[in-house]
Amino acid sequence: MKLRVKLWCGLPACPPHPRPPGFTLIELLVVITLIAILSAAILPEMRGTYTHATLRAAGRDLANLCALAASRAVSFNQVHRVHLDPATGRFRLEQRPRASRRDTAFVPVRGVPGVNGQLDPRLTARIATRPDASDASPPTRPPSPLDGSTAEDLPADALVFYPDGTADPGAILLQHRDGSRLLLRVNPATARVRISDGTPP
Repeated sequence: MKLRVKLWCGLPACPPHPRPPGFTLIELLVVITLIAILSAAILPEMRGTYTHATLRAAGRDLANLCALAASRAVSFNQVHRVHLDPATGRFRLEQRPRASRRDTAFVPVRGVPGVNGQLDPRLTARIATRPDASDASPPTRPPSPLDGSTAEDLPADALVFYPDGTADPGAILLQHRDGSRLLLRVNPATARVRISDGTPP
């Protein structure tokens, strides 16, 4: 004898239908709302971090170039300079030939890795050679015993390093287009570069 199971309402029982895979519209709206809130909170911080990283990378490149200029000036007994073109953002290492004396003729250093480069298009740079641009800098540099040149003989878009291990007082100001700044100060007594966040000299 066959028995038919009936619900309380008197209708035959039927197997439950499985839920179709996927998300409901409400679930999707909740997830999208959470993503939008998190993005609005995180993206500004990420942009600041990226800007800082861009400035730091450019600062390290220029600091390494200055260190190379100071090292080569002592090793080769030749005046070297870091030349920066503010209009194009290009920078390079130059040296004064030994035959050159009081003239300001410099030639680019070739055949050495890392002696030239270009800044990120979002960055601008300028060189300040005022006496207060570095720590304990003298008003003017006396003539070099090797070539007789002084700081006034050289362009303002260059930092000069001498064979006696010193350098002209100066600083490089890097600035991002959003206003963030990084300052590279050259100590004239040791020719070392110190990187710091701050305002221009």
